[in-house]
Amino acid sequence: MHVFVCTNQREEGHPRGCCADKDSLEILTKIKRAARKEGLSDVRVNKAGCLDKCEEGPSCVVYPEGTWYSLPKDEGGLNEILRHLKDGKPSKMHEME
Repeated sequence: MHVFVCTNQREEGHPRGCCADKDSLEILTKIKRAARKEGLSDVRVNKAGCLDKCEEGPSCVVYPEGTWYSLPKDEGGLNEILRHLKDGKPSKMHEME
């Protein structure tokens, strides 16, 4: 599996906002560390440029299935994403359309 986390940075006050201002880099690091801790050697977690969902962000997309998530900062939400990476079944809790 491959997780792309938006780390796009826009200028302050931009009407769409940006994922970087919503701590996406910190969340990416947490997901990466959690996947490593679980021994998920077949999961890659990478930075991405704008994924065009900043209003709903911080956002990420998980491939190969193309599941979109609004990333939570809390441990419960991160556990939902991690469960998807372990089980291969998307979580409905933070999934985007």
